[in-house]
Amino acid sequence: MTDNTPATPAPTKLRPVPLLATVLVLAAVATMIGLGLWQLGRLREKEALLSYYARAQNDPAEVSFPVAKAGQALLYRRARLTCEKVVSASFIAGHNLKGESGLARLVRCAARGGEVNVVLGWSRAPIAAEWAGGEVTGVITPGGAAGAKLVADPPLAGLQPNARPDPREIPNNHFSYAVQWFLFATTAMVIYLLALRARWQRGA
Repeated sequence: MTDNTPATPAPTKLRPVPLLATVLVLAAVATMIGLGLWQLGRLREKEALLSYYARAQNDPAEVSFPVAKAGQALLYRRARLTCEKVVSASFIAGHNLKGESGLARLVRCAARGGEVNVVLGWSRAPIAAEWAGGEVTGVITPGGAAGAKLVADPPLAGLQPNARPDPREIPNNHFSYAVQWFLFATTAMVIYLLALRARWQRGA
């Protein structure tokens, strides 16, 4: 007599998972994902800031400058100041309205409200552009480590116009940074799963 009773399947063998390594990998992956989400948040903030700068750039109203602790609120606004005294003068790399490379004449002015950097204008080569101070109108732009500066418009001291400050030149790489962090997280997880698979195959 034939026994047609189906065979009982063998119990599934639990695969060993290294606890410490798993915890470390999961923590690293979670950190990478968190950094990617943070970059997406920074992207929204940067887009809002650039939109604000675009509106400020088109606002014809002049603001007082320099202003203590003005921060980013005044960037790309038109401003007017009286340079009471030129403290120092130098040249920095710059571009004219055509995008040609050259030198921008930078002076440090003592004005009501404090000292401020002013770009008087552009020249192809260093020239003796003497300027003793006076009224300046222009656009407030980021000034790096020295803080905000005023780019004179119209230019002064017989110089050519400097390139118009454009907030679109501000880098906005947060989306690409977010994608990189998500790719890092995915890659780390895939590598760990492949390592686990190889470990289980060796132990089979």
